[in-house]
Amino acid sequence: MNFSLSEDARRLQALIDDSPNIVFFGGAGVSTESGIPDFRSKDGLYRQKYAYDPEVIISHSFFEANPEEFFRFYRERMLLLDRKPNAAHLYLAALEKAGKLSAVVTQNIDGLHQAAGSRNVIELHGSIHRNYCESCSAFYDGAFVKESKTLVPRCPKCGGIVKPDVVLYEEPLDEMVMTRAMVAISQADLLIVAGTSLVVYPAAGFVSYFQGRNLVLINKDPSVSVRGASLVLHDPVGELFAQLHV
Repeated sequence: MNFSLSEDARRLQALIDDSPNIVFFGGAGVSTESGIPDFRSKDGLYRQKYAYDPEVIISHSFFEANPEEFFRFYRERMLLLDRKPNAAHLYLAALEKAGKLSAVVTQNIDGLHQAAGSRNVIELHGSIHRNYCESCSAFYDGAFVKESKTLVPRCPKCGGIVKPDVVLYEEPLDEMVMTRAMVAISQADLLIVAGTSLVVYPAAGFVSYFQGRNLVLINKDPSVSVRGASLVLHDPVGELFAQLHV
């Protein structure tokens, strides 16, 4: 543990200790320490070579036109059911249990916040753990899709395609979910934004609803910035949070 990291943790801890209503807004960088790749870093999904651009593959129009190729990519790169929560997920769950954290707003679809014990998790982009038949709306978990004997998972009840409940490019965010996120952020006195490049809208625009005292930005990429941030840190989120106490 080096001095700069410990100093970063000390400064963040002071803000947490002084804040009764904390909201955490997280992106892909929160889960990279659990072995889930992000999108835009040098090792992210968008930098890897596929027959199609990953941004194209995870679009609504591509899903409709080429479900086989969509599910091939989705199963291999996104449906990661064996990953475990890291120190960041565990700390946030403990902070919520202590009554200091009111909500986790996440762009991630991995369900690791819930696996760590967080209860009020607002999933902006859906979840790999929820899947619905496009024809009869029957629900299926992530294991059903992962273990499907056909490349495109089909509903045993009606034969319809079972689609992951994740927001693809060209699809809108759920309005009720967006409202929950906006309300939670607007009522917080400390907003911690971590592991997100803040370039995906409308989710990135939610930070503008914050009216509280302190805004913290944690991102390994030094080019990511938030106007008016009280504290800007460039540590891995899990390593940083592992030093904090509730």
